[in-house]
Amino acid sequence: MSTNSASVAWLTQESYDRLKAELDHLSGPGRTEIVARIEQARSEGDLKENGGYHAAKEEQGKAEARIRQLTQLLESAQVGESPADDGVVEPGMLVEARVAGDVETFLLGSREIAGDGNIDVYSEKSALGASIQGLKAGDSTTYTAPNGKNISVEIISAKPYTG
Repeated sequence: MSTNSASVAWLTQESYDRLKAELDHLSGPGRTEIVARIEQARSEGDLKENGGYHAAKEEQGKAEARIRQLTQLLESAQVGESPADDGVVEPGMLVEARVAGDVETFLLGSREIAGDGNIDVYSEKSALGASIQGLKAGDSTTYTAPNGKNISVEIISAKPYTG
């Protein structure tokens, strides 16, 4: 395992393609649209009291931050097929587990894999994620939460996330 693995995100090819298309739009036509709105608002006069100008500048800042985030993510991403449907917990799996007595269903991996899906996501680098990797249905473990408490986890199932 390489020493920089902490910065690698696992993505399906579909997730990679979706994020690449978003990056291409933001850094091309999206950037051009925002610049045009800034120029239009600037031409309206006094910038101190120009709400349209300030809104467009704020949108530009958010877009540039997203461009940097996507660029870094895509440069370091490990792109691969969905994990095998073998019941082993690994990034890209939809996990059902009993966590501290409550049944939870979540995706193990990157929020970017889930896209617009309304699902909880835990990084494989989180305390929970790191503790359950490699487990199968029926396996149990405990992990130490950031608050110092030991939390029990029992894996109920693990299936590839299909989004």
